[in-house]
Amino acid sequence: MAKIAVASEKQPAGVGPNWVSGGPTARLLAAGDGWTVSDVVCSAGPLDRPFEERHSRTSIAIVVSGTFQYRSSTGRELMTPGSLLLGNAGECFMCGHEHATGDRCVSFSYAPEFFDRLASEAGVSRMRFDIPRLPPIRALAQLAAKASALLAGADRVSAEELSIQVAAQAIQIARGVEPRRTCADASSLARVTRVVRMIDTQPDTPHDLASLARIARLSRYHFLRAFERLTGTTPHQYLLRARLRKAAVRLRTEPARVVDIALECGFGDISNFNRTFRTEFGVSPRVYRSRPSEP
Repeated sequence: MAKIAVASEKQPAGVGPNWVSGGPTARLLAAGDGWTVSDVVCSAGPLDRPFEERHSRTSIAIVVSGTFQYRSSTGRELMTPGSLLLGNAGECFMCGHEHATGDRCVSFSYAPEFFDRLASEAGVSRMRFDIPRLPPIRALAQLAAKASALLAGADRVSAEELSIQVAAQAIQIARGVEPRRTCADASSLARVTRVVRMIDTQPDTPHDLASLARIARLSRYHFLRAFERLTGTTPHQYLLRARLRKAAVRLRTEPARVVDIALECGFGDISNFNRTFRTEFGVSPRVYRSRPSEP
């Protein structure tokens, strides 16, 4: 049985002792035998110098809002809402906010025995992540929405079940992904970050490739290439998933009508919303709202 912890600001589970002004603070949401879940908020910005930290345990964090650059021995990636940060026990890492301020993550930390057991049950004898990030893909959509709903206080989201689901899904997906090198100049990183932040805060705003490219001040061709290289998904897919995450959280936490949620999240009509939502989450919005939180 999971023990729900009293809310308090403390060092995030699985992270080393280095703390500076503008760095992260964490609120422990829940803990059980071999796992913890924390709400980690970082207020660092371009004027704050990145500092080295260390994952004391296997760590997986779902980015809920904001952006940052994550660097570890497995590589470097731009972390965006809906993506999963992957950290190995004992691994040093740095998080930078060179182009924008702040982020928020739901961070899961696992004891070695607990994580090894989950890996074994997933068919992996010994699991160590070879990549630093999983991008916001369809297979992770439900987990990202559940993490946001957990922060919003949805009582149908079990922290213990979500911890196991996150680890199992990360293991299954990461084992089939080849490591890669992301090479992006500072200008492209800043421009893509600007667009991602705009989408994150205003997902309901009408946009197409041309309007997003104008915000980035790039041609459509160069913007599309840079965005996909840095985020792991296309601008259209990213915008669509940002809207769907917002809608999914509202369905779990608010009594508003489905049609109102659809329109307020940027969908032009209810039929398009129903069709797109079912494709992403496997069920209709009404079924998603009414069923328990199990996958």
